[in-house]
Amino acid sequence: MPARFDFQGRKVVLTGAARGIGLELTRLLVPRGARIVAVGRGDGALQALRDEFPGKVDTRAANLSQARDIADLVDWMAVDHRDCSALINNAAVMNHGMLTGMSDTRLQDIATEIATNLTAPLKLAAAMLPLLSARGSALIANVTTGLAIAPKRDAAVYCATKAGLRSFTRSLRDQCRHAGLPIQVSEVVMTLVDTTLSSDAPRKYPPGRAASDMLRGLENGLDEVWIEKTRLLRIVHRLSPNLAYRIMRGR
Repeated sequence: MPARFDFQGRKVVLTGAARGIGLELTRLLVPRGARIVAVGRGDGALQALRDEFPGKVDTRAANLSQARDIADLVDWMAVDHRDCSALINNAAVMNHGMLTGMSDTRLQDIATEIATNLTAPLKLAAAMLPLLSARGSALIANVTTGLAIAPKRDAAVYCATKAGLRSFTRSLRDQCRHAGLPIQVSEVVMTLVDTTLSSDAPRKYPPGRAASDMLRGLENGLDEVWIEKTRLLRIVHRLSPNLAYRIMRGR
C-alpha cells in the first residue's frame, strides 16, 4: 500500500493557480489546511485569489515561458518559502492548428508551448528538490493528459510536451526512490476538462470534479492518477495502441 499524503499544514506551490483546474485545486486545498503559493500570469486573477482566501494564499506573477521569470521564482522560493513541501505543476498552454499551414508566429508558438509545458516544470522540480528533500515527506505532482499517450491531430506540440513530461515524471520518481528521498512523485493524467485550454468539444469534464479526483489520488499516494475517461483510454491503449490512436486522432 502506498503511503498517504496529507495536505494538512502543508505549503503548496501551485502553477496555473488562478484559473481552471488550478483555481479549483486552490479552493479545495485551503479547506484541507494547506497554504498556497499561487503562481500565475495575471496579477488581476492572482489578486482575486488573495481576496478570496485572505492570509491563506501568497501569490507570484510569472510567465513560465520565460527563463528569467523561472529563475526569479526559484530564488524567491528559496528565500521566502523554504518550508514548502509540495509542488504541483499544473500550468500549460495549448495551440490548436496544423503545422502544415502557414503562420508567421508558428516558431514562437512552438517555443512558448515547449517552455511552458515542459521546460518550466522540469526546472521547477529540479530546483525545488533540495527544499522538498529537507522535509519529512514531500510531493511533486505533474499534470499531463491522455493526449500524452494517444496524441490528437491538431495539437502536435502540446501532445509532445505532455509525453515528455510523462517520461520525465517516471524517471524523476525512480531517481528519488534510488536516492532514498522522501518525495512522492506523481503524474496526473488529465481528461478533457471544461477550461479555456481545450477547444470547443462536447461533454467536457467539470474542473471542480477534475480537481477533486486529482487530490483524492494524490492523497492516496498513487504514482499515476487517471482522471475520468483516461482510465478507459489506459485500458484501450494497453490492448490496442492503434485503436487508441484512431480514437484520439480526430478529437
